[in-house]
Amino acid sequence: MLKTVRGHYKDGKIAIYEKPQVRESDIIITFLNSEDAGLIDLQAKGITKEEAHDLKNRLRSFEEDWNAEGMELYDRI
Repeated sequence: MLKTVRGHYKDGKIAIYEKPQVRESDIIITFLNSEDAGLIDLQAKGITKEEAHDLKNRLRSFEEDWNAEGMELYDRI
């Protein structure tokens, strides 16, 4: 099974934003362009970094459902 986790690369080091639930695995690292990285101009949206972090934490309980097999059909609606 494939698992994707987001992270950040800087000065030869990779930091991942969440701990994957695997003991050991080969990995593939894909570098994204900034515009492809899903970066959002929070200031343009009228939200602070702290508010965005809080919102992300509150929505985390839905993550399993959003990522469930077959849910990509709703992306086309």
